[in-house]
Amino acid sequence: MTLHEQSLPYVRAISPYLPGKPISQLAREMGLAVDQIVKLASNENPLGMSPKARVAVAGALDGLARYPDDFDLKRALAGRTGLASEQIVLGNGSNDVLDLVARVFLAPGRSAIFAEHAFAVYPLATLAAGAEGIEVPARDYAHDLAAMRAAIRPDTRLVWIANPNNPTGTFASYPQLRSLLEALPANVVVVLDEAYNEYLQPAERVDTTAWLADFPNLVITRTFSKIHGLAGLRIGYALASAEVADLMNRVRQPFNCNNLALVAAAAALDDHEFVAASYALNRAGMEQIVGGLKHLGCSHIPSHGNFVTFRLADAAQVNQRLLRQGVIVRPVAGYGMPEWLRVTIGTEVENERFLRALERSL
Repeated sequence: MTLHEQSLPYVRAISPYLPGKPISQLAREMGLAVDQIVKLASNENPLGMSPKARVAVAGALDGLARYPDDFDLKRALAGRTGLASEQIVLGNGSNDVLDLVARVFLAPGRSAIFAEHAFAVYPLATLAAGAEGIEVPARDYAHDLAAMRAAIRPDTRLVWIANPNNPTGTFASYPQLRSLLEALPANVVVVLDEAYNEYLQPAERVDTTAWLADFPNLVITRTFSKIHGLAGLRIGYALASAEVADLMNRVRQPFNCNNLALVAAAAALDDHEFVAASYALNRAGMEQIVGGLKHLGCSHIPSHGNFVTFRLADAAQVNQRLLRQGVIVRPVAGYGMPEWLRVTIGTEVENERFLRALERSL
């Protein structure tokens, strides 16, 4: 028996997560200059990192010989959310805390539910824990919450919900979400992934942290990778009941968040001016991209995030033509959407570069 055959069958069944193509990789493949490439594939903040976070990182360099202390960031998050520090779990990006939830509640003989076209980490984390993933067909590329409720089985222990959803950008209203929570059995954990929460328009937002008092089976996950611009430092967090947070911390790797990520996140949390500028840039860029797509005759899914997914008859070929022009977007064939591409909202100049390249590629 080979080592491959000795591995766990549910591990062999996992399709590894494929990130957006790095700029350096495209430069090597196409012989392009790095500074001539525009990357609009990974939903990163085109303004870069929070200036306050940059200052905090510079000031923390002398402390890198010491192990991390997460006290200050947890205290800052507690102050911002009104929760106790014991209800906060920090992660090496929000993907890390998603994996922690799966490790606590999933195992062989259990199942988890996620929507068609939802974030790829949900089936990955489910399979990695040995559980069965139940994919519920989407409705207009969005979560069909009623169908997800109907898909609950006696062995179901987890429901994954991204709101807004990646890669489609769709959004489930908060009354719909609360109705789902009220209808679910108390022994089914709901993970509400709010990675793109800060891009919602103010009228759409609801403080879901207040729901934790009513629903001990709710886990909310958020990240500093998007609007705060800290994707490369890998820092995210979960908000949950103290009981659930305690369980997650039992399987969390010690010191899973490094010193620079911790100080950067604490500083970014208070950089309200940068968050406001990032939000405003995204709103303007969304109008620019959507207007350009309509002009080119490309249909798109209305998005509540910092990206737009648009449809093309020959998406794979168009993607290759864009790459040859030094423009990186994200194919989403792996999400069951082979005729679609996803583009991150960039700066005005980057958006225009994408639209010109797309026009030449059609």
